[in-house]
Amino acid sequence: MRAKRFPANILTAIRQDKILGIRAGTEPHRIIGIWAVVVEGRVFVRSWSLKPRSWYRTFIEEPSGVIQVGNRKIRIRAVQTRSERLKDAVSEAYREKYNTPGSIKFVRDMSRAKSRNTTTELVPLN
Repeated sequence: MRAKRFPANILTAIRQDKILGIRAGTEPHRIIGIWAVVVEGRVFVRSWSLKPRSWYRTFIEEPSGVIQVGNRKIRIRAVQTRSERLKDAVSEAYREKYNTPGSIKFVRDMSRAKSRNTTTELVPLN
């Protein structure tokens, strides 16, 4: 069975916007902004900081959540990425999208093993 995909207009918005709103898990919590990239028509995120109460760790325990694109909230499921080919493509997408002088250090860090191993695909539920 093929995984659900986001509609083209949502992918375009995520591709163009520098920040994606996200809430991990089902507990009441504020939406925070993170970096996201689109690769092969799929949405991927990585954690820069692996703090114990991070969105990434919440997704490990409870892989459901919400993203906010514009004024629209979309329920999602977080799926850990194992494919090294996809991880390489996600690293390249981060380098292309977040290429300002202030972003380059973070992009470099996010391409190292610690963050690379947090590569997560966001899949729509509705």
